Amino acid sequence: MAERTVSPPSVDEVRNLLRAVIDPELGANIVDLGMATDVGVSPAGLVTIGVKLTIKGCPLRAQIKNDIESRLEAHPGVTKVKIEWGEMNADERTEVMTKARWNAREKATDTAVPTSARVLAIASGKGGVGKSSVTANLAVALAAHGHVVGVLDADIWGFSIPRMLGMADRLEARRVDGSEKPKIIPNERVVGSGVLKVVSTGMLVEDEGTALMWRGLMLTKAVEQFLNDVHWGKLDYLLIDMPPGTGDVQMGLARMLPRTDLIIVTTPAVSAQKVAIRAADMAQRSFLRIAGVIENMSHFTCDHDETYPLFGTGGGTTLANEIGAELLGQIPIEFAVAHGSDTGEPVALAGSSAAAQVFRDIAKKIIASTVPVTEMAGCSARLLESVEVALGKKQQ
Repeated sequence: MAERTVSPPSVDEVRNLLRAVIDPELGANIVDLGMATDVGVSPAGLVTIGVKLTIKGCPLRAQIKNDIESRLEAHPGVTKVKIEWGEMNADERTEVMTKARWNAREKATDTAVPTSARVLAIASGKGGVGKSSVTANLAVALAAHGHVVGVLDADIWGFSIPRMLGMADRLEARRVDGSEKPKIIPNERVVGSGVLKVVSTGMLVEDEGTALMWRGLMLTKAVEQFLNDVHWGKLDYLLIDMPPGTGDVQMGLARMLPRTDLIIVTTPAVSAQKVAIRAADMAQRSFLRIAGVIENMSHFTCDHDETYPLFGTGGGTTLANEIGAELLGQIPIEFAVAHGSDTGEPVALAGSSAAAQVFRDIAKKIIASTVPVTEMAGCSARLLESVEVALGKKQQ
């Protein structure tokens, strides 16, 4: 069979991909801010981009570089990315600051999800692999480090997050911060020094036995409403528990929140791994980054310390190798995991078992791979401070 060749992206496609690169300080994408200047694409797939920073020594340069490269390299037709760095002149700096302020005050972002929050969608190719359990345990493990973690249960039909996190109260809506219409207020739970903020359709129905017979456009609209009409407030992470497969919700999320990173959950079984690779294919076609693979139900260890691979071996490793992603962890089969999910006390919360430790280790990897948002001490902030000093508005 002849090897399939993929054409390089057009200049317009490159610019669209770059619109997912957000300047973490200014809260807008680098294309609309005018930071991405010349774009060139060679027939061999080399993409050359000119990027102008507000000041030469901008501390966010490494973060912007990594984001640009990962977004563009997700396109199968890109072979290499070359960034040519420059510095804005005084007029360009004034223009970009004006655009940033205008974006912040007049032009609402596409969603209500804070641009400073890292968005992780927990996905699977098929149901029954423990995706929701992974979402709940990662959420509490991240919150235990002092983070504010949002959890969006986008598994509209098969919602289970309310039970798994022990948060079954009905959602309420009210006007906040002078909003014209009421906003959905997430239910909250304190976890150590952190906080969970949770939204689920399971918090809208009378009881968890009520079926939601929605399809197509209704599903997409539900997710869109959760992204646009929820008052998330401050967030460090947003974990989205996706429905299994590659349907309307997945495609809608890729369109509405293109900065999402995907974590794919599978089991060691070859059949599960072969289905999970479709979720990876959907992510790559939608130019979403894959943050890693988690192998759930990896093995069972009995009371005599004998280990049994009940669902086979190697599925997670094989999937990670095939899609070029990191295997974040292998979670063993334990009664404590199932019991924690049923009682609303995820095992990662206070458990001492092997599975609890794996969840905590994965959370540490996620935290380590997340570039912290620079508080008002970065390039643009220092630029504004220098202007204030020059104008005599601030004492040195």
